[in-house]
Amino acid sequence: MKPVRVGICGLGTVGGGTFNVLTRNADEIARRAGRPIVIEQIGARRDNPLCDLSSAKVTRDIFEVARNPDIDVVVELIGGYEVARQLVLEAISHGKHVVTANKALIAVHGSEIFRAAAERGVIVAFEAAVAGGIPVIKSLREGLGANRIQWLAGIINGTGNYILTHMRDEGRTFEDVLAEAQALGYAEADPTFDIEGIDAAHKLTILASIAFGVPLQFDKTYTEGISRITSEDIEQADNLGYIIKHLGIARRTDGGVELRVHPTLIPKTRLLANVHGVKNAIEVMGDAVGPTLYYGAGAGAEPTASAVVADILDVARDIATEHNYRTPYLAFIGIDDDQDRLPILPMERIVSAYYLRLSAVDRPGVLARVAMILAEQEISIESLIQKEAKSGDLATIIMLTHAVREANMNAAILSLEALDDIAGPVTRIRVENLDEQ
Repeated sequence: MKPVRVGICGLGTVGGGTFNVLTRNADEIARRAGRPIVIEQIGARRDNPLCDLSSAKVTRDIFEVARNPDIDVVVELIGGYEVARQLVLEAISHGKHVVTANKALIAVHGSEIFRAAAERGVIVAFEAAVAGGIPVIKSLREGLGANRIQWLAGIINGTGNYILTHMRDEGRTFEDVLAEAQALGYAEADPTFDIEGIDAAHKLTILASIAFGVPLQFDKTYTEGISRITSEDIEQADNLGYIIKHLGIARRTDGGVELRVHPTLIPKTRLLANVHGVKNAIEVMGDAVGPTLYYGAGAGAEPTASAVVADILDVARDIATEHNYRTPYLAFIGIDDDQDRLPILPMERIVSAYYLRLSAVDRPGVLARVAMILAEQEISIESLIQKEAKSGDLATIIMLTHAVREANMNAAILSLEALDDIAGPVTRIRVENLDEQ
């Protein structure tokens, strides 16, 4: 059969891995696709020393790849927002199918890209945009298609998981482990996207859209990072039977969809509690199948290339199928046209249990005033630990609460921090049971 001709834009870590996997496994890939898949052209600002480009056609102009009439599929691996958006839309306007690993692009500009692709009748595939080589998008979109998804929760940023793992295992500070992660290449020089949850929020936005049939709404995703987590919080959580993970959580409720990324205490017995280091994992709860877990490498050259090449394979198989008979980009038909869709809930309306840590002057009546403030907001305490204050020091109070609306907790924390007897800000970490029954 006629080969499928591919143009790769970007030859960095993932682009280089994709080139090497496509060339190394060319025969096996052709057998799976039913036709050869050929790298027709590469667009990259610089070569990758790990790739043998001796027989490759290379251009420094990525838009030349998008306009090349001999190319069927453009693989966008340059990352970022605006240039990637322009490249993908240019490729679509020239009738090219698109494969991308760019979660930021899909989360922010996906609706525009999918509309343009639908008008041209081309495929946009993005399995590698979430959790590297873990086939969670295909599983959600196709394998779990019979289910009404109730919730999903994921460790979807390896850097954050690496930091929290080593803080817990070795009793080290956040700053110390972050510096190590940067030295090892797990964290960028500017780690903001990873440690503040932005990267995870991009991925959660995509997963929630596919799980619940809601439009991509990155701007409504609540995002909170891990930079304020201390070794004391990790130790106290451990003593209480919990592990702190930086989770992306999406949950269907009667009032709408929760969409949030933040540090979370989860019971040690839960599946996600046992995912350590740089690994990623996503747990999905369906009404028919129950809990399923998707675990593996969330980043890296060839793990991510595995998902990119799998998408290219899907395009090669579906290239002759009429657009109306292909799997919808986000699993549901007419997502943006559905006026009865579930809204994204503001954080003030979500209900959660909480871990609270506060520093208090060690004198009679302080704990009673704290308890009164919580009671005024209908917050009940499940457990309480007061650490003995040394001479001249502040006492540390640790509390676990029962589930309460976030708005009530916000009001309580404001009142607590206004007390003269409370020093500094109150640390608040949400607690999720992640019921797997």
